[in-house]
Amino acid sequence: MIPTKNSRTANGTMEFAQLGNGGPTVLLINGGSGPIDGWYKVIHEIAKKTTVVAYNRFGVGNSDKPSTPQHGDAIVTALRQLLQEEKIQPPFLLVGHSLGGFYSNLFARQFPTEVAGVVLLESSHPLDIKLNENQNAIIRNVNRLLAMFDSFIPHRKWSEVNYVEETIKQIEQAGAFPDVPLFVVSGGKKPPMMPDHVFDKRRNNQLEFLQLSKQGKHILAAKSGHFPQLSEPEVVIQAIHDCIQLALCD
Repeated sequence: MIPTKNSRTANGTMEFAQLGNGGPTVLLINGGSGPIDGWYKVIHEIAKKTTVVAYNRFGVGNSDKPSTPQHGDAIVTALRQLLQEEKIQPPFLLVGHSLGGFYSNLFARQFPTEVAGVVLLESSHPLDIKLNENQNAIIRNVNRLLAMFDSFIPHRKWSEVNYVEETIKQIEQAGAFPDVPLFVVSGGKKPPMMPDHVFDKRRNNQLEFLQLSKQGKHILAAKSGHFPQLSEPEVVIQAIHDCIQLALCD
């Protein structure tokens, strides 16, 4: 169990967890619609050495439902409101899983002086948006159908998955990525329904992240798919600890 509490921010109530002491503060940024509990295999170990914060974005868990578009700028702003409301101070070490990698990327560019390091965990890459074009027709149609269902549910129309292209544009228009320790953790197992050539392109996109920082390092979670924090938590914990150590040496 991860103990949580609620914070009343300017844009609504957000559910979050804060454990441990010390710095830099590790911010665990969920994948799309992912809950705090998705970190249960790593958060307590990280908290033994430093402060760690996880939170639910609007529309997840006990956080309020969104009432405005949830693109990258809105999500980073909401996170900063939470940090300021709870007086959680930088420097921060950002850990972004899947879509959470977009927001880590954007946060680091917008507030480089507050960021000590970044861990991209099976992170979405701006070029990944083109991968759906390479999926088979069945997968493409399922994705379109899911998007259509979202449009019928009032708060789902504001869902972050509907604003991925806008988020990518915001990343491209933001400042340069800071030269901080950057660990890129990628799963080595191909999802069952993903064609080989699509998996190869995504793997190349993961490696391309290393160009963001001179301090970039790639780590392969060979036994994992898209959720190394669940299938190989020890790999994720070690990557975070190593990133902290490098950040402290800077």
